[in-house]
Amino acid sequence: MNDYKLLYQALESLGASAWVQLLSEQLPAAFDERTHGDLLKWKAAIDELPNVKPSRVNLRDAVSIGESVDLSEQQLQQLVRGLQKLHPWRKGPYRLFGVDIDTEWRSDWKWDRLKPHIAPLQNRMVLDIGCGNGYHCWRMLGAGARLVIGIDPTLLSVMQFQALRKLYGADLPMYVLPLGVEQLPAEMRLFDTVFSMGVLYHRRSPIDHLLELKGCLRPGGELVLETLVVEGGADTVLFPESRYAQMRNVWFLPSCDLLMAWMRRCGFKNIRLCDVAKTTVEEQRSTEWMRFNSLKDFLDPQNSALTCEGLPAPRRAIVVACID
Repeated sequence: MNDYKLLYQALESLGASAWVQLLSEQLPAAFDERTHGDLLKWKAAIDELPNVKPSRVNLRDAVSIGESVDLSEQQLQQLVRGLQKLHPWRKGPYRLFGVDIDTEWRSDWKWDRLKPHIAPLQNRMVLDIGCGNGYHCWRMLGAGARLVIGIDPTLLSVMQFQALRKLYGADLPMYVLPLGVEQLPAEMRLFDTVFSMGVLYHRRSPIDHLLELKGCLRPGGELVLETLVVEGGADTVLFPESRYAQMRNVWFLPSCDLLMAWMRRCGFKNIRLCDVAKTTVEEQRSTEWMRFNSLKDFLDPQNSALTCEGLPAPRRAIVVACID
Protein backbone atom coordinates (compact mmCIF):
# COMPACT_ATOMS: atom_id res chain seq x y z
CA MET A 1 0.00 0.00 0.00
CA ASN A 2 2.74 2.46 0.94
CA ASP A 3 5.20 1.88 -1.90
CA TYR A 4 6.98 5.14 -2.64
CA LYS A 5 9.68 3.76 -4.93
CA LEU A 6 8.35 5.61 -8.00
CA LEU A 7 8.09 8.84 -6.01
CA TYR A 8 11.68 8.48 -4.83
CA GLN A 9 12.83 7.85 -8.40
CA ALA A 10 10.99 10.93 -9.64
CA LEU A 11 12.49 13.12 -6.91
CA GLU A 12 15.97 11.74 -7.52
CA SER A 13 15.64 12.64 -11.21
CA LEU A 14 14.81 16.20 -10.16
CA GLY A 15 17.88 16.49 -7.97
CA ALA A 16 15.95 16.20 -4.71
CA SER A 17 17.98 13.33 -3.25
CA ALA A 18 18.18 15.05 0.14
CA TRP A 19 14.37 15.02 0.36
CA VAL A 20 14.32 11.34 -0.61
CA GLN A 21 16.65 10.58 2.28
CA LEU A 22 14.45 12.54 4.67
CA LEU A 23 11.26 10.85 3.44
CA SER A 24 12.79 7.41 3.79
CA GLU A 25 13.03 8.13 7.52
CA GLN A 26 9.79 10.10 8.00
CA LEU A 27 7.31 7.85 6.20
CA PRO A 28 8.01 4.57 8.03
CA ALA A 29 7.68 6.45 11.32
CA ALA A 30 4.38 8.00 10.23
CA PHE A 31 2.93 4.60 9.36
CA ASP A 32 4.15 2.88 12.53
CA GLU A 33 1.22 0.74 13.72
CA ARG A 34 2.50 0.88 17.29
CA THR A 35 1.86 4.62 17.54
CA HIS A 36 -1.50 4.82 15.72
CA GLY A 37 -4.20 2.75 17.35
CA ASP A 38 -6.64 2.96 14.42
CA LEU A 39 -4.14 2.29 11.65
CA LEU A 40 -4.74 -1.46 11.53
CA LYS A 41 -8.50 -0.85 11.38
CA TRP A 42 -8.09 1.57 8.47
CA LYS A 43 -5.78 -0.83 6.63
CA ALA A 44 -8.35 -3.60 7.06
CA ALA A 45 -11.04 -1.32 5.62
CA ILE A 46 -8.90 -0.69 2.55
CA ASP A 47 -8.17 -4.40 2.19
CA GLU A 48 -11.93 -4.98 2.21
CA LEU A 49 -12.43 -2.82 -0.89
CA PRO A 50 -12.99 -4.84 -4.08
CA ASN A 51 -10.17 -5.27 -6.56
CA VAL A 52 -11.75 -4.25 -9.84
CA LYS A 53 -10.60 -2.29 -12.86
CA PRO A 54 -12.67 0.87 -13.45
CA SER A 55 -14.18 1.05 -16.92
CA ARG A 56 -14.10 4.85 -16.88
CA VAL A 57 -12.27 7.59 -14.96
CA ASN A 58 -13.02 11.31 -15.01
CA LEU A 59 -10.62 13.67 -13.24
CA ARG A 60 -11.16 16.72 -15.41
CA ASP A 61 -14.71 17.67 -14.43
CA ALA A 62 -15.00 15.77 -11.14
CA VAL A 63 -13.35 12.89 -9.31
CA SER A 64 -15.21 9.91 -10.68
CA ILE A 65 -13.71 6.42 -10.73
CA GLY A 66 -15.55 3.48 -12.30
CA GLU A 67 -19.21 2.81 -13.03
CA SER A 68 -21.84 0.87 -11.10
CA VAL A 69 -21.90 -1.80 -13.84
CA ASP A 70 -18.26 -2.62 -13.02
CA LEU A 71 -19.29 -4.22 -9.71
CA SER A 72 -21.39 -7.16 -8.66
CA GLU A 73 -23.91 -6.62 -5.87
CA GLN A 74 -21.53 -8.29 -3.43
CA GLN A 75 -18.65 -6.05 -4.54
CA LEU A 76 -20.87 -2.99 -4.18
CA GLN A 77 -21.63 -3.94 -0.59
CA GLN A 78 -17.91 -4.49 0.04
CA LEU A 79 -17.17 -1.05 -1.39
CA VAL A 80 -19.72 0.82 0.72
CA ARG A 81 -18.80 -1.08 3.88
CA GLY A 82 -15.08 -0.43 3.47
CA LEU A 83 -15.50 3.25 2.64
CA GLN A 84 -17.84 3.86 5.58
CA LYS A 85 -15.22 2.43 7.93
CA LEU A 86 -13.02 5.40 6.92
CA HIS A 87 -15.58 7.94 8.23
CA PRO A 88 -15.51 10.94 8.50
CA TRP A 89 -15.05 12.06 4.88
CA ARG A 90 -14.39 15.80 4.92
CA LYS A 91 -13.04 16.71 1.45
CA GLY A 92 -14.73 15.76 -1.82
CA PRO A 93 -17.16 14.87 -3.34
CA TYR A 94 -16.25 11.56 -4.95
CA ARG A 95 -18.19 9.23 -7.21
CA LEU A 96 -16.79 5.70 -6.90
CA PHE A 97 -18.34 2.94 -9.02
CA GLY A 98 -21.71 4.67 -8.74
CA VAL A 99 -21.42 5.37 -5.00
CA ASP A 100 -21.60 9.09 -4.21
CA ILE A 101 -19.49 10.13 -1.24
CA ASP A 102 -21.17 13.37 -0.18
CA THR A 103 -18.39 14.86 1.90
CA GLU A 104 -18.61 17.61 4.52
CA TRP A 105 -17.00 20.13 2.17
CA ARG A 106 -18.03 20.81 -1.41
CA SER A 107 -14.38 21.13 -2.32
CA ASP A 108 -15.36 21.23 -5.99
CA TRP A 109 -16.89 24.67 -5.41
CA LYS A 110 -13.54 25.99 -4.19
CA TRP A 111 -11.84 24.47 -7.23
CA ASP A 112 -14.34 26.16 -9.53
CA ARG A 113 -13.64 29.50 -7.86
CA LEU A 114 -9.87 29.32 -8.24
CA LYS A 115 -9.22 27.50 -11.52
CA PRO A 116 -9.90 30.49 -13.83
CA HIS A 117 -7.23 32.50 -12.00
CA ILE A 118 -4.24 30.15 -11.83
CA ALA A 119 -1.53 29.34 -14.33
CA PRO A 120 -2.34 26.22 -16.39
CA LEU A 121 -1.13 23.14 -14.54
CA GLN A 122 -0.17 21.22 -17.67
CA ASN A 123 3.17 19.47 -17.12
CA ARG A 124 3.81 21.32 -13.85
CA MET A 125 5.24 20.03 -10.58
CA VAL A 126 2.60 20.75 -7.93
CA LEU A 127 2.62 20.71 -4.12
CA ASP A 128 -0.65 20.85 -2.15
CA ILE A 129 -0.05 21.67 1.51
CA GLY A 130 -2.78 20.63 3.94
CA CYS A 131 -4.48 18.62 1.19
CA GLY A 132 -6.76 16.49 3.38
CA ASN A 133 -7.59 13.28 1.56
CA GLY A 134 -6.30 14.70 -1.71
CA TYR A 135 -9.47 15.83 -3.49
CA HIS A 136 -7.78 18.83 -5.07
CA CYS A 137 -4.73 16.70 -5.91
CA TRP A 138 -6.97 14.58 -8.15
CA ARG A 139 -8.28 17.75 -9.82
CA MET A 140 -4.70 19.01 -10.32
CA LEU A 141 -3.78 15.72 -11.95
CA GLY A 142 -6.88 15.99 -14.13
CA ALA A 143 -5.69 19.45 -15.17
CA GLY A 144 -2.52 17.91 -16.58
CA ALA A 145 0.06 18.24 -13.78
CA ARG A 146 3.18 16.13 -14.28
CA LEU A 147 3.59 15.25 -10.60
CA VAL A 148 1.33 16.14 -7.65
CA ILE A 149 2.45 15.74 -4.05
CA GLY A 150 -0.01 16.49 -1.27
CA ILE A 151 0.90 16.60 2.39
CA ASP A 152 -1.39 16.38 5.41
CA PRO A 153 -0.54 15.31 8.98
CA THR A 154 -3.96 13.68 9.56
CA LEU A 155 -3.35 9.98 8.99
CA LEU A 156 -7.02 9.13 8.36
CA SER A 157 -7.01 11.54 5.43
CA VAL A 158 -3.94 9.83 4.01
CA MET A 159 -5.62 6.43 4.38
CA GLN A 160 -8.71 7.71 2.56
CA PHE A 161 -6.42 8.69 -0.30
CA GLN A 162 -4.88 5.20 -0.21
CA ALA A 163 -8.38 3.76 -0.58
CA LEU A 164 -9.06 5.94 -3.61
CA ARG A 165 -5.72 5.04 -5.12
CA LYS A 166 -6.54 1.33 -4.76
CA LEU A 167 -9.88 1.86 -6.52
CA TYR A 168 -8.12 3.77 -9.31
CA GLY A 169 -6.16 0.59 -9.80
CA ALA A 170 -2.98 1.85 -11.48
CA ASP A 171 0.16 3.80 -10.76
CA LEU A 172 -0.27 7.52 -11.13
CA PRO A 173 2.05 10.49 -10.51
CA MET A 174 0.24 11.62 -7.37
CA TYR A 175 0.99 11.03 -3.69
CA VAL A 176 -0.48 12.15 -0.37
CA LEU A 177 2.10 12.00 2.41
CA PRO A 178 1.44 12.05 6.18
CA LEU A 179 3.52 15.14 6.84
CA GLY A 180 3.13 18.69 8.09
CA VAL A 181 4.65 21.65 6.29
CA GLU A 182 7.28 21.99 9.00
CA GLN A 183 8.63 18.55 8.00
CA LEU A 184 9.51 19.66 4.48
CA PRO A 185 13.11 20.56 3.65
CA ALA A 186 13.75 24.29 3.86
CA GLU A 187 14.35 26.18 0.64
CA MET A 188 13.90 23.14 -1.64
CA ARG A 189 12.75 25.34 -4.57
CA LEU A 190 11.28 22.36 -6.41
CA PHE A 191 7.68 23.14 -7.42
CA ASP A 192 6.12 25.16 -10.24
CA THR A 193 2.87 25.65 -8.29
CA VAL A 194 2.26 25.47 -4.55
CA PHE A 195 -1.24 25.42 -3.06
CA SER A 196 -1.90 26.33 0.56
CA MET A 197 -5.63 26.21 1.19
CA GLY A 198 -7.10 26.40 4.67
CA VAL A 199 -3.71 26.34 6.39
CA LEU A 200 -2.48 29.89 7.06
CA TYR A 201 -4.87 30.59 9.94
CA HIS A 202 -3.73 27.39 11.69
CA ARG A 203 -0.11 28.56 11.80
CA ARG A 204 1.13 30.46 14.82
CA SER A 205 3.34 32.57 12.57
CA PRO A 206 1.66 33.43 9.25
CA ILE A 207 4.82 35.18 8.07
CA ASP A 208 6.92 32.07 8.63
CA HIS A 209 4.32 30.03 6.74
CA LEU A 210 4.47 32.41 3.77
CA LEU A 211 8.26 32.12 3.76
CA GLU A 212 7.98 28.31 3.91
CA LEU A 213 5.71 28.40 0.88
CA LYS A 214 8.08 30.69 -0.97
CA GLY A 215 10.95 28.31 -0.25
CA CYS A 216 9.08 25.44 -1.95
CA LEU A 217 8.74 27.34 -5.25
CA ARG A 218 11.06 27.40 -8.21
CA PRO A 219 11.98 30.84 -9.59
CA GLY A 220 8.93 32.05 -11.48
CA GLY A 221 6.68 29.63 -9.61
CA GLU A 222 3.15 30.43 -8.50
CA LEU A 223 1.52 30.34 -5.06
CA VAL A 224 -2.21 29.74 -4.73
CA LEU A 225 -3.23 30.78 -1.21
CA GLU A 226 -6.71 30.36 0.28
CA THR A 227 -7.42 31.38 3.84
CA LEU A 228 -9.93 32.87 6.25
CA VAL A 229 -10.05 36.67 6.18
CA VAL A 230 -12.02 39.46 7.80
CA GLU A 231 -13.32 42.73 6.41
CA GLY A 232 -11.23 45.80 7.12
CA GLY A 233 -8.29 47.93 6.07
CA ALA A 234 -4.56 47.30 5.84
CA ASP A 235 -4.17 47.29 9.63
CA THR A 236 -7.02 44.88 10.43
CA VAL A 237 -6.45 41.41 11.84
CA LEU A 238 -8.60 39.20 14.05
CA PHE A 239 -6.82 37.25 16.77
CA PRO A 240 -9.33 34.98 18.56
CA GLU A 241 -8.55 34.74 22.25
CA SER A 242 -9.76 31.14 22.48
CA ARG A 243 -11.82 29.41 19.79
CA TYR A 244 -13.03 30.48 16.39
CA ALA A 245 -16.13 28.62 15.08
CA GLN A 246 -15.30 26.02 17.73
CA MET A 247 -11.78 25.51 16.33
CA ARG A 248 -9.04 25.74 18.93
CA ASN A 249 -6.10 26.20 16.56
CA VAL A 250 -6.99 29.44 14.78
CA TRP A 251 -4.48 32.24 15.20
CA PHE A 252 -4.62 35.13 12.75
CA LEU A 253 -7.40 36.19 10.35
CA PRO A 254 -6.14 39.21 8.38
CA SER A 255 -8.01 41.54 6.09
CA CYS A 256 -7.31 41.00 2.39
CA ASP A 257 -5.22 44.18 2.28
CA LEU A 258 -3.12 43.08 5.24
CA LEU A 259 -2.69 39.58 3.81
CA MET A 260 -1.34 40.99 0.56
CA ALA A 261 0.94 43.34 2.52
CA TRP A 262 2.36 40.32 4.36
CA MET A 263 2.96 38.61 1.02
CA ARG A 264 4.74 41.67 -0.41
CA ARG A 265 6.93 41.83 2.69
CA CYS A 266 7.83 38.17 2.10
CA GLY A 267 8.92 38.88 -1.46
CA PHE A 268 5.94 37.73 -3.52
CA LYS A 269 5.20 39.54 -6.77
CA ASN A 270 2.15 40.11 -8.98
CA ILE A 271 -0.18 39.52 -6.03
CA ARG A 272 -3.81 39.20 -7.12
CA LEU A 273 -6.94 38.93 -4.99
CA CYS A 274 -9.02 36.53 -7.08
CA ASP A 275 -12.05 35.72 -4.96
CA VAL A 276 -13.67 36.46 -1.62
CA ALA A 277 -16.62 34.30 -0.58
CA LYS A 278 -18.64 33.78 2.57
CA THR A 279 -18.63 30.12 3.59
CA THR A 280 -22.20 28.87 3.53
CA VAL A 281 -23.93 25.94 5.22
CA GLU A 282 -24.47 24.52 1.74
CA GLU A 283 -20.71 24.37 1.13
CA GLN A 284 -19.78 22.93 4.54
CA ARG A 285 -22.28 20.67 6.28
CA SER A 286 -22.96 17.35 7.97
CA THR A 287 -23.79 14.44 5.65
CA GLU A 288 -24.20 10.67 5.73
CA TRP A 289 -20.43 10.47 5.16
CA MET A 290 -19.54 13.08 7.84
CA ARG A 291 -21.97 12.70 10.71
CA PHE A 292 -20.35 15.07 13.21
CA ASN A 293 -21.22 18.73 13.78
CA SER A 294 -20.44 21.12 10.97
CA LEU A 295 -20.69 24.82 10.10
CA LYS A 296 -24.31 25.44 11.07
CA ASP A 297 -23.51 24.20 14.57
CA PHE A 298 -20.64 26.69 14.84
CA LEU A 299 -22.64 29.80 13.92
CA ASP A 300 -24.78 32.02 16.14
CA PRO A 301 -28.29 30.51 15.80
CA GLN A 302 -29.79 34.00 15.91
CA ASN A 303 -27.34 35.67 13.52
CA SER A 304 -25.56 33.71 10.79
CA ALA A 305 -23.17 36.62 10.26
CA LEU A 306 -21.46 35.64 13.53
CA THR A 307 -19.82 32.52 14.89
CA CYS A 308 -21.11 30.99 18.11
CA GLU A 309 -18.36 32.97 19.88
CA GLY A 310 -19.73 36.25 18.46
CA LEU A 311 -16.91 36.70 15.92
CA PRO A 312 -17.35 37.40 12.18
CA ALA A 313 -18.55 34.28 10.36
CA PRO A 314 -16.12 32.51 8.02
CA ARG A 315 -15.14 34.39 4.89
CA ARG A 316 -12.45 33.01 2.59
CA ALA A 317 -10.17 34.69 0.11
CA ILE A 318 -8.08 33.27 -2.73
CA VAL A 319 -4.87 35.12 -3.52
CA VAL A 320 -2.46 34.16 -6.30
CA ALA A 321 1.14 35.41 -6.48
CA CYS A 322 4.51 34.46 -7.92
CA ILE A 323 8.19 34.80 -7.09
CA ASP A 324 11.13 36.00 -9.17
